[in-house]
Amino acid sequence: MARFPPPGADGSARGRAGKAAGGAGFRSGRGVRLVAGCAALSHCGRLDELCGKSCTGRTVSLDGLPSEILLKILSYLDAVALLCAGCVNRRFYHLANDKISGLGWVIILKENSGKEHILEHVDLSINDSSVTAVWYGKDWPRLVTLSTLDLCGVTPVFMNRSQTPIKNGPRWHSLIAKYNLSHLTESTMLGCDRLIRIFCLHPGLVVGLWKREEELAFVMANLHFHHLVERSTLGSAAIPYELPPHTPLLDDSPERGLSDYQLHVDMHSGGVFCLCGTFRNLSTSKGYIENEYMKLSVISFKNSTEHLPLIGKVGLSWKTNTFDGCIKSCSIMDLTLLEEYGKPFWCFSSPVCMRPSPGPSDGPTFLGETYRVDYADAEGRVHLELVWIEETGEYFIVSLALYLRVAKINHWFGTKY
Repeated sequence: MARFPPPGADGSARGRAGKAAGGAGFRSGRGVRLVAGCAALSHCGRLDELCGKSCTGRTVSLDGLPSEILLKILSYLDAVALLCAGCVNRRFYHLANDKISGLGWVIILKENSGKEHILEHVDLSINDSSVTAVWYGKDWPRLVTLSTLDLCGVTPVFMNRSQTPIKNGPRWHSLIAKYNLSHLTESTMLGCDRLIRIFCLHPGLVVGLWKREEELAFVMANLHFHHLVERSTLGSAAIPYELPPHTPLLDDSPERGLSDYQLHVDMHSGGVFCLCGTFRNLSTSKGYIENEYMKLSVISFKNSTEHLPLIGKVGLSWKTNTFDGCIKSCSIMDLTLLEEYGKPFWCFSSPVCMRPSPGPSDGPTFLGETYRVDYADAEGRVHLELVWIEETGEYFIVSLALYLRVAKINHWFGTKY
């Protein structure tokens, strides 16, 4: 299931962003709520169920327990359960890591000759609904010799609950995704600055190349929490974990289309969030099916009360041993769409880029330059349009729409749209 940290789990940058947005008064609109330093999607309710309430009516927070007690509780968990606990929030991640050092993710660079280079992640950050792992160093193999990159979760083979595992001991590799490095072409390039160019390889991988030498500078993997535990532990070194077959949820009212959907979307980089929004009670009808997609409108051109600002500057931060920088107009987008029964219907974490647009396609004329953000995978598409307001120095989202693949809807609900 998708996992989100409890209120207050995020850093101060999120709190300031939410406060600024709230102070501007952008709260009205169809089911829109800006989240200030907290996760969404009814995590509070799940936390209450987990922790319970005292007889005096006060909520007992598991996260409020002293670290010594939490470490004692975590000592009874196995590797899979500890990884699951580490996805709750930053504090749980660090406490779980105290019990399992070496648990995380690696990339395996494979040369054309068959030689392999296994690299441990150098940096790791926990976001509201995703993990970002980064690799960089001085001794990368030459790009021209490389063929593929494997992203794997790693867990200790031998797990003693009373002792910290040996760091260099045997570990189990679970393949998450395999990437072809020959796809680092102009069509996959997201942006650049004076030092590097960055490329996007689906799912969720950012590859940075030095502009002068055309060699690897860094690799960044963005992993959504949905099924992350299973994908990181239950696959093999050669075969990814496969989800169990889905049993269709029989739709008793197929004629009404989709209703009561809930969306949570973040845009962030380097722990700084420029957007964190929750949208409830989303719906659409069969009349919005076109070219094998069903459109789910989230923010409309015509309703200005739904328009939202991005907080702060938009850019994808990067760093290596020697340099750091920021790619303007790029960021990481985390999207979680829950269907009417509260189950994750579509989830991803991926780099996206804001590009100039000739103007909103069917909306009013805005006073400012217009931009668009597009994302697509096998399950759907995201189309987001923004306007730059020179007077206030900020971007406003004036349109946000999801296009869900009809084949996925039919498979999920057993319908025949």
